[in-house]
Amino acid sequence: MMDRYTILLVDDEEEVIQAIMKKINWESLGFSVIGYACNGVKAFEMVEEFQPDVIMTDIRMPYMDGLELSNRIKAEYPAAKILFFTGFDEFEYAKEAVHLEVEEYVLKPINSVELTNVFTQLKNKLDQEISEKRNVEILQKYYMESLPLLQADFYVALIEGRVSKEEIQRYLLDYQLSFPGPYYSCLVIHTSSSQAPEQMNPMLLSTSVHKQAVEHLGEKWRAKCFSYLGNTILLTQLKGQPEITELTDDCDRFCKYARRMIGAVVTIGIGQVCANILELPQSYGSAREAVSYRSIYGASRAINLKEIVPQKAARRDSMENELSVLFKMIRLGSEEDVKKAAGQYLDHMSFPQKTLEQYEIDIMELISAFYRFTVNNDITLDDFSGDIRKLYSRLLDLDPDMMYNWLTDRCLFLRNTIISVRNSSTKSFVLKAKEYVHNNYENEELSLDFVCEILGVSNSYFSTIFKKETGSSFISYLTDYRMERASCLLIETNEKSYMIAKKVGYTDPNYFSYVFKRRFGVSPSKYRTEHSDRES
Repeated sequence: MMDRYTILLVDDEEEVIQAIMKKINWESLGFSVIGYACNGVKAFEMVEEFQPDVIMTDIRMPYMDGLELSNRIKAEYPAAKILFFTGFDEFEYAKEAVHLEVEEYVLKPINSVELTNVFTQLKNKLDQEISEKRNVEILQKYYMESLPLLQADFYVALIEGRVSKEEIQRYLLDYQLSFPGPYYSCLVIHTSSSQAPEQMNPMLLSTSVHKQAVEHLGEKWRAKCFSYLGNTILLTQLKGQPEITELTDDCDRFCKYARRMIGAVVTIGIGQVCANILELPQSYGSAREAVSYRSIYGASRAINLKEIVPQKAARRDSMENELSVLFKMIRLGSEEDVKKAAGQYLDHMSFPQKTLEQYEIDIMELISAFYRFTVNNDITLDDFSGDIRKLYSRLLDLDPDMMYNWLTDRCLFLRNTIISVRNSSTKSFVLKAKEYVHNNYENEELSLDFVCEILGVSNSYFSTIFKKETGSSFISYLTDYRMERASCLLIETNEKSYMIAKKVGYTDPNYFSYVFKRRFGVSPSKYRTEHSDRES
């Protein structure tokens, strides 16, 4: 169970909030106030950032009232608990909003005894919900009652590529399965066993993640769920290829939910989209590879290989295990890792024990694998730009030491090129986003979703990279830029504040004034007066 639950207080009267904070001994009740907001817009920003367990909000507030705030919170963070505290004249109006699933309605003025009772009951309810999620007996029972064995065997055979075109319809009919699609993507959900909560069996923790994944992702994405090689696998179905960005964002939110609610460190690899379930082995392979990128991009998040490896078709080459390891090290490893993998691959070739014919086949396979790798990654390697037959003849003449030098040189070149492309790609779309803001900041519809749709990336990946490159969130950057433009217009023109607000993307002049004052510490009119005085 969690030692302390977080609560966000929302009211446009700061004295009311201060009174609530002082009247209640939150720590003894098992709660911690993470902050407060004076309007619904600011409150929702804080909910997105901190994801509090409980939001206690007034109804009547500027910019966004409590009902609209509750609707948005329930839509995006359904696990959050909401309490209304309001005046008597709004009480019946609030109670009509039963679809919001509000936990309690508390009348002003706030009574400390009544409020203590409300939060005591709410604490018990939260404890019970988490207890159910972590209950060992429930987890063991669920583990024993997982998907029927025949269906699970079929899913495994499907992602391993052991189901033929001729057999597929018979399997679907016999096992009462439906895959209407029309598009598919495989998810690999990896739960860290080394970062499990104390006294929690890693197997039981993984089972809990499996159950929560089915509940949060299964229905929406019409997913087939099963366990394979220690991971949870979801075979998801999409209505169109562009839905992959929405799926990525949903998975990213689930990773954060699992970390907060059950203490699990979860990484989800998003496989390439395919239009035929017989192509799911390629999707599974790319999803597994995406999970391995957690060493670069971090755990507790979703990783879409197509986003993080630009201009690369996310698929695995069919080759011997050592060759697979070598190319994995080229993408992910250090220089020493690459050299070690190259040596292990050459040892696998075992020159003295092989016939000349076997050695020639190995060389052909190596050249073919390198060629596919360079093409898939849009890399030009001089050795492969000319006559491949000449390269083949040249490699046959190299002794073991010369062969090792050739192989490591090419592998290190590929590694450095991929790192350069990856870095330039992330910087490129951050620059594109900034440029788009500079050219379109006056558009009131401009938002994170809007920019991500134009760039063709998921919100979660874009937000991570944008903050890493700029040090601020996209919304903060957009707001700061709009405020800088507004400040210039106030000094350089005589236009009214409401006209300037519209020119920088704000339809509500009152909200524009609120944001401006939060940025510069004074109202727009006072800012203009102060700077006019300085110039005169």
